[in-house]
Amino acid sequence: MHPAPSVIFFSVFSGLGFGLLFWLGLGIPSPTGVVAFVFFAIAYLLAVGGLVASTFHLGQPKRALKAFSQWKTSWLSREAICAVGALILMAIYGFGAVFLEQHWRAIGVLGGLLSLGTVFTTSMIYAQLKTVPRWHMPLTPLNFLSLSVAGGVLLAGQVTWAIWLITIAGAIQLATWVIGDTRFAASGSTLATATQLGSIGKVRAFEPPHTGTNYLLREFVHVIGRKHATKLRVIALGLMVVLPVILLLASRSHFAGGLALLAHVAGVFTARWLFFAQAEHVVGLYYGKR
Repeated sequence: MHPAPSVIFFSVFSGLGFGLLFWLGLGIPSPTGVVAFVFFAIAYLLAVGGLVASTFHLGQPKRALKAFSQWKTSWLSREAICAVGALILMAIYGFGAVFLEQHWRAIGVLGGLLSLGTVFTTSMIYAQLKTVPRWHMPLTPLNFLSLSVAGGVLLAGQVTWAIWLITIAGAIQLATWVIGDTRFAASGSTLATATQLGSIGKVRAFEPPHTGTNYLLREFVHVIGRKHATKLRVIALGLMVVLPVILLLASRSHFAGGLALLAHVAGVFTARWLFFAQAEHVVGLYYGKR
């Protein structure tokens, strides 16, 4: 699928922001006063900034409020409800920590769980799509959650936790790529199955359906060469996992931690771009792109 910048910014930044809110809600760490204000300000800038970026991908941003009305059937509605609930509860929890030097743990834990729920519901928007076999598997939400938790704990300054969780997130990311590469073929989707003409012989397109581009090609058919994909995967893992872990093991300084965070975020951006660029939508069969 076409990797829209607004969607990439949303998924990366909101994942980091809600990941940090999750850890703050659990009391890891438990700052008060000015230090707490800095932590919560960073978390809200990332989380809310990501949510705002997502509205630019809507056909009618002014209708964004309608996303809350379909919670029974829509993961997008569930995401919106979880996000608002998390932001409200964590704002109350943050108020107590910043201005009253109190940690209302029950509110914090509930807000933290809703923060993680927001990331999960975001991932399910993609994981539910049978038309994109690469996304339609349990590893998709696990991938989103692991990166959110790992990035959040790195932002929280918990070095030991960060080393382990970044490594685990990298392993899940690698598994997502390896298994994802087989998903389209395993789905059995072909021109024969789409047209129900396989019983009478081999099915192929007689001629291209269009002489030029169109909406479906722009939005759902993005082809990236295997050689380029492999290079980008190596770069993503190197930045997202290897470099941050080396930096954190070498030094516990703020400078090393800052470099590790920048590298990790750059790697997540690369991996998330590939997430969309390599989404093999079945509509590509109609255009001979799969």
